[in-house]
Amino acid sequence: MSRTLLSGSIVPGARRGLTVMAAVALGSALLVAASAQAEATPEGATGTQDVAVDGSAHVDNPFLGSNKATTLASAHFQGKGYVNPEWSEKAKNDGGSAIANQPTGVWLDRIAAIEGTDNSSSNGSMGLRDHLDAALEQGADYAQFVIYDLPGRDCAALASNGELGPDEIDRYKQEYIDPIAEIQNDSAYADLRIINIIEIDSLPNLVTNVGDRETATPECDVMLENGNYQEGISYALSQFTASNVYNYIDAAHHGWIGWDDNFKSSASLFADTAKMADGGVATVDGFIVNTANYSATKEPFIKVTEESRKTKWIDWNRYVDETTFAKAFRKELVSAGFNSKIGMLIDTSRNGWGGSKRPTKASTSSNIETFVEESRID
Repeated sequence: MSRTLLSGSIVPGARRGLTVMAAVALGSALLVAASAQAEATPEGATGTQDVAVDGSAHVDNPFLGSNKATTLASAHFQGKGYVNPEWSEKAKNDGGSAIANQPTGVWLDRIAAIEGTDNSSSNGSMGLRDHLDAALEQGADYAQFVIYDLPGRDCAALASNGELGPDEIDRYKQEYIDPIAEIQNDSAYADLRIINIIEIDSLPNLVTNVGDRETATPECDVMLENGNYQEGISYALSQFTASNVYNYIDAAHHGWIGWDDNFKSSASLFADTAKMADGGVATVDGFIVNTANYSATKEPFIKVTEESRKTKWIDWNRYVDETTFAKAFRKELVSAGFNSKIGMLIDTSRNGWGGSKRPTKASTSSNIETFVEESRID
């Protein structure tokens, strides 16, 4: 079943090929789990026969179906996502009642977030086990967590750096990853699909912000040299191995790695990192783009041509939106050694722009610079 690629929000307020198989409400928009091969309804099925979709069995697309008895007709539709009650309450209080009941990703952005805290105005006080227990109480089919506490985290941006120093890889493993894995591997949660978004703003930084690049930082050079981003992520993949756990690695967005000099090298770095894990590339279910960025899901009025690539806004990139980038990058990832069935997720928490000035049609200008500026929705 081929459908249009949609996307969704997994970013908290502080931050923010493919056969599409399911779209699920998430945050302020839609998230899609995409796969190379859709599960087809058996020929001749009427949709009235009950089938058991087991949450403990590892499936191609964790966002699909239910872990309860369902019909063939509904087995390929979105599952029920966990709604973080702390986030929901804050959304209601801040004028976001329209989205307050949508599922969002829970950010485990510090060691203390695993057990929970007495009070936290930004990220809530519930711990990982609290969230998983709440997900079971809600009858959710899946719950989403952002794994985000690497040593020297986000080496290119001071605003989002973390609690661990560049060399504190042992603390990362023992005090952060191991406790998360122990809780997620608890058999009490075997029927709940647990989706991990792994370390945004990490591996792409080792391509775009190192060496003689204009965007290079000393901190990113350190993390490239000491290898702790790769070691940390591969260790996480090695530990998150329960059959009901799904791992999606951050792959930046087209504005980072859509250029020719970043595209292939990023895919190779991701593959090298995954191959370091126990189980290798099989530990990776897919990738997510745009989590920490704000590119449009689809630019409806612009095509990337040799002429348009010369414009100031496109600046020789081969992509202008996340849909085309995700499809193309997925192919490159498979070429680099990943499973041919890996999925792609797109985060749309804050991409594009709205209001009365949003273009509703392509510009009629014959000047290519003007055409692009007047047509783009990003």
